Amino acid sequence: MPPQGGVLHFGVKPGDASLNPFIYINTATTLHQGFATDAPPTAPASQPSASPAGNPAPPERGNYTVTNSNGSTCLMARMGLQFNLSFISADLKKTVLEVVNLQPNLTKSSGSCEADTATLILTANDEKTNLTFFFSLNSTSSKYHLGGIALTAAWPDMSSPFSASNSSLDYFRGTLGGSYMCREEQTLDVVENFSLNTFQLQVQPFGLTGKQFGAAEECQIDEDDVLIPIIVGASLAGLVLIVLVAYLIGMKRSQAGYQTI
Repeated sequence: MPPQGGVLHFGVKPGDASLNPFIYINTATTLHQGFATDAPPTAPASQPSASPAGNPAPPERGNYTVTNSNGSTCLMARMGLQFNLSFISADLKKTVLEVVNLQPNLTKSSGSCEADTATLILTANDEKTNLTFFFSLNSTSSKYHLGGIALTAAWPDMSSPFSASNSSLDYFRGTLGGSYMCREEQTLDVVENFSLNTFQLQVQPFGLTGKQFGAAEECQIDEDDVLIPIIVGASLAGLVLIVLVAYLIGMKRSQAGYQTI
């Protein structure tokens, strides 16, 4: 079980947004249903509410690395991250939902690498914000996956600190020595009141050679984007072929009719 590590803190007053590692905005969008959480959710069962300001733009893509004891890079990740988090607002006295972009230039990365486990920690806002990814490797099959995510938050508008984690996830499946890639936006359901959107993601937690990603295994969403045009093109080609064959058969029959006369 991953530790209840890290905090997510963003909530400067208007005019101080340039100093904040997050760009955030309230929205009434419903969260995806997640998995069982390791800690009781901090928000009640009431429907989240927020101002109708709309969603923020897609987040910037950040480069994050982890180095081992000898100084070599053992984990690399490139991705844009966006949080969907619901909590009880101290000002509004009710549950609100905020969609938050992580700003890479104000975020530090750290972590650890072991033979069959790897951890990536993203820290922002004077170490009051920590988002932790837990990877594990099956040495028998040489396959790895993201098995856990942990987040804690202490925002000025929160009635109490937020903490959530899930150690039963199964995302970012890849092969030892290779990377996992997903160009399209995908949503990682963590717990009921917290999910994470990723954008233009590529990650490799094991088997790095130097500072280069290994061969990428693409997510199903990317594969579908490639397959759909191929399927449509093949269908159109088949339709054209059918029409051409029907035309040739018709022409042949017409010529046969003329010869009989």
